[in-house]
Amino acid sequence: MTPSMSLLLIEDDPSMQAALQRALSRRGMVVAGCTDGRLALAQWKALQPDVVLLDLSLPGLDGLQVLAQARQQGLVTPVLILTARGTVGDRIVGLNTGADDYLPKPFDLDELEARIRALSRRRAAAARALDNELPPSIWVGDLRYDKQSGAVYHRDQVLELTPRELALLQALIAKPGQAVSKERLFETVFPGETDVHYEAVEVVVYRLRKKLTHTSVNLVTLRGLGYLLKVPA
Repeated sequence: MTPSMSLLLIEDDPSMQAALQRALSRRGMVVAGCTDGRLALAQWKALQPDVVLLDLSLPGLDGLQVLAQARQQGLVTPVLILTARGTVGDRIVGLNTGADDYLPKPFDLDELEARIRALSRRRAAAARALDNELPPSIWVGDLRYDKQSGAVYHRDQVLELTPRELALLQALIAKPGQAVSKERLFETVFPGETDVHYEAVEVVVYRLRKKLTHTSVNLVTLRGLGYLLKVPA
């Protein structure tokens, strides 16, 4: 039997939390709830859910602070933001902080379920690909990928990356010094996303390159071939 998908719902509105827990449980998901931003990170680490549903307006720490701290600590769980803040600016800030998707309130339950399952499928596909390609630990320059945690370390510190940046870096680390095509990276970073253009890979590459400037590794563009990681001699 396929194990149930586990969710962590971080939502401070008791009626909203109760309604979503009931609705998603009826759809075969196991839903844990958290109402306080100060407690959310500890619960996230303890549960290791398949997907996190995150409200932005939380007591203690707001949702963006919780998300930023999670990414800083190497938690790569896909995050779907659920919030009444529905402006384009809010969406951009959430995605840049490390969210994977964004659904403004009020929303349709069928759409919510579809987005949750899409995030879970992408995570599973990326994990399977990495299991096939990477050893338990691999070094490229002063970067180290740890297969067990799924994180990339710069020396002894977790490299602070969004899930898409991490997926792209993992794909490049799997083939150090070799070019990986834009098409292959697109399939890794945006699996199953038919409404995203190939150029979106360039945006992720740009952001990742900025985050590698303080390391010994360069992210190199090879026109017509793709991208590779290079350690200067």
